[in-house]
Formats: sequence, structure tokens, C-alpha cells
Amino acid sequence: MNQTINWKPIEDLLITHYQPGQINRGERAYSPLLLFKCMLLQKWFQIKSDPELESQINDRISFKSFLNMPLDYASPDHSTFSRFRKRLPDEALIQINSALLKQFHQYGLSINKGMAVDARLVKSASRPKSKDRLEEIKQHALSPEGKLDKNGNGNYSPQSESTSGTLPAKAS
Repeated sequence: MNQTINWKPIEDLLITHYQPGQINRGERAYSPLLLFKCMLLQKWFQIKSDPELESQINDRISFKSFLNMPLDYASPDHSTFSRFRKRLPDEALIQINSALLKQFHQYGLSINKGMAVDARLVKSASRPKSKDRLEEIKQHALSPEGKLDKNGNGNYSPQSESTSGTLPAKAS
């Protein structure tokens, strides 16, 4: 995206409507383009809150790459996103979105929403049993046939295996 889109006209529009802080103490102000690109990520990936956006930027290399942000730099604070959104007039957003969409159209690009997903892996059945199949298994376990062990011997109970650690003795 950064190689395709010319961000300079977008940045120029942003700067005419949003002046970052000019005070020379404290942390350096974030550029309006960086903050606007954060808003794009939030929209495109359906990130519902500013704190979640902050977290996702800190977590995802692809987001930091899109923002041209070094990996060891922290994301802007969630309150920064809120202040940026409030200070940017609606007419500015219309102009900026129009300029961005014009470039998308020029290159034949379209916007498809993505989704930021938690990437924790959990082991699960590849084909979970249906409710009906689970009921069948339960009924079979309660039937006389379901009480047989794998060798066909009666009086098998899974509880006896778990409490004693051995199978019941064979009937003679």
C-alpha cells in the first residue's frame, strides 16, 4: 500500500486541517499522516476501540510497516487517537477520503475489510460430534452392550479404571 499510494497529497490535506503541537518540551508530536493511517487500520480491520487499536499496532509487524513506524517505537496512546478524531473537521475527512479513493480508483484498488484476530492456537476436534451423535454415544454407554470392555467382558465401568488404575478381573 505504501508503495502504491502517494501519501504526500493526503498529508498536505491533513496538515491544512490539523496542526500538530508545536511545543518543544515533552515527546515529539505524532504526524497527522501517521494518526490518519492508524484510523484507516482501525476501519479496515474492524477494530472496535482505541485501546485495542493501540494494542494491535504494538503487536503487529504489518501494522508498524504500514505506518512506517520502527518496531521498537510504541504506538500512539489510545487517547491520542480520540483527540485526533475530535480535532479533524468532517469536511477535512471528506476531502481526504475523496483524494484517497481517487488514487485507489486510479490503480484499480478496492477496499476489503479485514479482521484482526487473536492468534492463540487451541487444539480442537477436526470434526466435532453433533448433538445427536453425542446423545447416541451416551445412550450406548448406558446400554448393557455399552458396559462391556474391549474384550467383551461385562461389568466394565470407566470409573473402576480411573480409581484403581487397573481393569476389573476377568470373570471365569
